[in-house]
Amino acid sequence: MSFIGKFTAALTAGLLFALPLQAEIDIAEVETESGVEAWLVEEHSIPIVALELRFRGGASLDAPGKRGATNLMVGLLEEGAGDMDARAFAEEAEALAASFRFDVGDDAVSVSARFLKENQDEALDLLRKALTQPRFDQDAIDRVRAQIASVIRSDAQDPDAIASMQFNERAFGDHPYGSRIEGTLDSLAALEREDLVEAHEGALARDRVHVGAAGAITPEELAGALDTLLADLPQTGAALPEDIDVSTEAGVTVVPFDVPQSVAVFGHDGLARDDPDFLAAYVLNEILGGGGFEARLMEEVREKRGLTYGVYSYLVPKDHAALYLGRVSSANDRMAEAIEVIRDEWAKMAETGVTEEELESAKTYLTGAYPLRFDGNGQIANILVGMQMDGLPASYVSERNDMIEAITLEDIQRVAARILKPEALRFVVVGQPDDLEDANQ
Repeated sequence: MSFIGKFTAALTAGLLFALPLQAEIDIAEVETESGVEAWLVEEHSIPIVALELRFRGGASLDAPGKRGATNLMVGLLEEGAGDMDARAFAEEAEALAASFRFDVGDDAVSVSARFLKENQDEALDLLRKALTQPRFDQDAIDRVRAQIASVIRSDAQDPDAIASMQFNERAFGDHPYGSRIEGTLDSLAALEREDLVEAHEGALARDRVHVGAAGAITPEELAGALDTLLADLPQTGAALPEDIDVSTEAGVTVVPFDVPQSVAVFGHDGLARDDPDFLAAYVLNEILGGGGFEARLMEEVREKRGLTYGVYSYLVPKDHAALYLGRVSSANDRMAEAIEVIRDEWAKMAETGVTEEELESAKTYLTGAYPLRFDGNGQIANILVGMQMDGLPASYVSERNDMIEAITLEDIQRVAARILKPEALRFVVVGQPDDLEDANQ
């Protein structure tokens, strides 16, 4: 069997036999000689290792006038490294049955690696080259730049993307959160190789890395591997942006767009992840607009009135600001009614909270669904690094469901009154909605 065949077979087995008893998951907290901290769930029954790295900062670290640099840089990390061009790098990864993924968001650069235990040293060496010796060849820069430009042009014709961008611009202004991580066509075109080198040095630094690992690797092996993997990265990176307070006013902003169905993003400020009320707010949102058919927004907007196929709300706790957002789409002649219903439900829950039955149903769903997230080494490693980014203790895995069960009806009523702000609920609508054209404020 080929390396890829063995990797696929092992991965399939890992998914089929992932342990469902996550309340008993054993997380080892590892510290390397150089001071890098990592969390590990050691599991040798399947010969696969999953490694997740998060470098805090992400696209928010773009230098002034260089918007899109971090995103373009990350897109080039597997386009050649060391003495290998893009083709040679891809061929080496395939020969090792190793999988690498590099992503960037507002607040982090994410690196995902999956490899067979028997190829661990070679796979990690290849990853080390990608992280520390990216080539940034001009032909690769031109190719990836063209791909990103295509995404920007496509999003300019996508009502969902337009609504998100317009809401972020209103909420965040000149802060990095207020513009898309890809930049504009002009800022992208102006980026040069030196800008990518600077972005690499600013975003990938040892003092802001968080690590989650799961699979067939010991704490000692992981510690040694991480010190070798990260040794050639700079110790400190670019300065993080400042926090920003979100301020919105109730109303509607209409962005004219020739489509038969309008799309709306709505919301206001939210809660930071370390806020003591965050978990109660999470449960509250499940009841209001978590996306299930039992959620109030879905019941009132879709089931009772048939105004949409889907409506949902969600908490967005970024590193430097927090939002409470929602999305809905509806026919142009029905969007005004959908907005009115959402406003009413937002205000009603702020004033009267939820029922005991709604709370118990949400608890049952959230506690029952939680173990299903741990469905393989990759997911476990991802959860571990996410917990670190959120400042949660390793014990959160075993304590989380008990914490949800401990939330009372009084907690929910108090938090509803605190976080639901009808007076600040802003809608950004993209389309040609009837009766809303003159409501732009």
